[in-house]
Amino acid sequence: MTNVRVTRSLSIPDPLRISRYRKIPELGPRILFFSGGSALNSLCKTLKNYSHNSIHLLTPFDSGGSSAELRKAFDMPSIGDLRSRLMALADETVLGHPEIVALFEHRLDKAASQQLLLMQLNDLIRGKSPLISDIANPMRKLICNQLGFFLAAMPENFDLRGASIGNLILAGGYLNNHRHLDPIIFLFSKLVNVQGIVRTIVNDDLHLGADLEDGSEVIGQHLITGKEVAPLDSAIEHIFLSQDPEMKSIKSISIRKKNRKLIESAELICYPPGSFYSSLLANLIPEGVGKAIAENDCPKVYIPNLGSDPEQFNMDLTSSVERLLAQLHADCDDSTTNQQLLNFVLLDSRNGIYPSKLSSEVLASLNIELIDTRLVSKQSAPYYDNELLVSALMSLT
Repeated sequence: MTNVRVTRSLSIPDPLRISRYRKIPELGPRILFFSGGSALNSLCKTLKNYSHNSIHLLTPFDSGGSSAELRKAFDMPSIGDLRSRLMALADETVLGHPEIVALFEHRLDKAASQQLLLMQLNDLIRGKSPLISDIANPMRKLICNQLGFFLAAMPENFDLRGASIGNLILAGGYLNNHRHLDPIIFLFSKLVNVQGIVRTIVNDDLHLGADLEDGSEVIGQHLITGKEVAPLDSAIEHIFLSQDPEMKSIKSISIRKKNRKLIESAELICYPPGSFYSSLLANLIPEGVGKAIAENDCPKVYIPNLGSDPEQFNMDLTSSVERLLAQLHADCDDSTTNQQLLNFVLLDSRNGIYPSKLSSEVLASLNIELIDTRLVSKQSAPYYDNELLVSALMSLT
């Protein structure tokens, strides 16, 4: 077999290409996103109107919120972002299952007593709760079984207040499947007809850490994002994965073959908006990610954050591009070129508010092309417009 790379001129947006994908999203392109958190969830609701084949590799390192309680109780990877992305990609047409989505998105009352919440959980497991009674068998029985596994393993001191039912179902399935996420992700995806592929970049119980320029270090994603605690007051110099949530114990880990194949099969690789280190660069730490990206000849595009990201302390747009490339190159040999890892920076300098201008000289030296097009509308400002952004991405495929 002979591999031939063909280049083409393109327009952004490309009305013909966009219209074709809109008519047959089942045949839409395999756009791969390295992300985490909730930044892309609203985009996904638009994306699935154009493609049911998008690929989402997420970080499982979150150490805050209700996911943290599950991680402490079961020494497991974080699943909250996984659940929310699955829900964002769930089928919302008449062929979907809105009653299952509603259950997965339901949270237990934060103000209720533990005794009352245990009663509600038992009602769910027995299929007697109004939240689950409208779900037809065998789906109801499958869900009840996963919740039953969770309850059987739940420590006595586990705080159910504010817990996501979807997270509890995922946790039960994880424990039921010998601490493997893939089987319960597969089941979850089928239950709500997820229109895309969602996986964690690795399935291990690891914690994100950062070395700061002032010589200090922090371990725990929630200490890096600047959302649950005060933002960092020193720039991040290096990020790593630690086995220990409280002290630096660096763990080297490789991506699995199935995730490498997903990266190699993508028709467009996107480094999207979101928390720069904890959502984007954290996905690029495991061994094999950079190599798999470099081996795929598809276009690669970086979409910078609008506004201010607490994680990007003392960083401008140019240094963000350079730091992204440095993280990717760290997994590659010296012969890997920038063009194998990143081709375009996509932004809207006229309508978007960015931390700085992007140096055209630096981009030229890095052999990266700037695509400056309308991505922010009057209605969406100061955020990206989902339709405009998805249209631009579809045009690049």
